[in-house]
Amino acid sequence: MANEHTNAEYIGHHLVNLNQRGTPQEATEFVNFGLINLDTTFWSILCGIIVILFLFAASRKATSGVPGRFQAFVEILVEFAEKQSRTLVNGPQGFIAPLGLTIFLWVIVMNSLDFLPVDLAPKVIDALGLGGENGLLPYHKILPTADVSATLGMSTAVLALVVFYSIKAKGFGFIKELLSAPFGYWLAPVNLVLNIVEYVSKGFSLGMRLFGNMFAGELIFMLIALLGATGTLWGIGLHVLAGSAWAIFHILIVILQAYIFMTLTLVYLGQAHESH
Repeated sequence: MANEHTNAEYIGHHLVNLNQRGTPQEATEFVNFGLINLDTTFWSILCGIIVILFLFAASRKATSGVPGRFQAFVEILVEFAEKQSRTLVNGPQGFIAPLGLTIFLWVIVMNSLDFLPVDLAPKVIDALGLGGENGLLPYHKILPTADVSATLGMSTAVLALVVFYSIKAKGFGFIKELLSAPFGYWLAPVNLVLNIVEYVSKGFSLGMRLFGNMFAGELIFMLIALLGATGTLWGIGLHVLAGSAWAIFHILIVILQAYIFMTLTLVYLGQAHESH
C-alpha cells in the first residue's frame, strides 16, 4: 500500500500546474477562476514564438530558384494548409489558410513537449534549488495541451473567430439565422437556445478532444516511468521497451491531434460562410 501511495503521489505531483498561489489543492481543481497556470502560459508562449521564428526564417530564406530542403518542406506545409482551406471553406480565404497552418504547427510543437522525459523538469528544478514545497517552483507541468484551461482557451478563441466570420459574411443575416433556424421564427426563443448550445458544444468538444488525448498520453508515459523506478531488471527492460513503443506510436497521436484541431477549425470557419 505504501508503494501504491507513493506512485499515486508521483503521478499526482506531475499532473499539478503551477499557479500564482502555488497550492496543490487549488491547482488540482477542474476550474480555477482567477488563477493562471504559469507553466502552461510559459510553454504555450514559448511554442508560439518557436512557430513564429520558424515561419519567419522560412520567409527570409525563400527564393524563386530551385528550393532547398528547408524551403521545400515549408512549401509542402503551405500547400497542405491552402488545400485544406480551399476544400473546407467556401468563401473568401483571406487569412484562413495562414491561420490553419499556424494552428497546425503550434499544436504540433506544444504536443511534442510530451516527448521530453517526465522527470526532466523536476530534476532540473531541484538541481537549481527551486523545487520543494517552499521553493519558487513547487510544481511544474510542461505539456500545455494536457491542461484543460489551455485547450478550452484555444477552442474559445476559435469559437470567437467563427462568430466574427459569421457576422462578417452574413451581417444581420447571422442574427436571423440564430432566431429562425431550424424551426422558423415562431419558435425563435427555442431556435436561439439550440443554436447557442450548438456553438458552445462545438467549442467545448474541440478543446476537450485535444485535452483528453494528450492528458491520457502523458499519463501513460508516467505509468511507464514507474516501471523503471522499480529498479528490477525486468522493470527496467519493460520500461525501455514500452517507453520506446509508446513514443513511436505517440508521434502519430501528436500529429493527428494537431491535424484534427486544424481541420475542425477550418470546418467551423467554413460553416460560418454557409447559410442554413
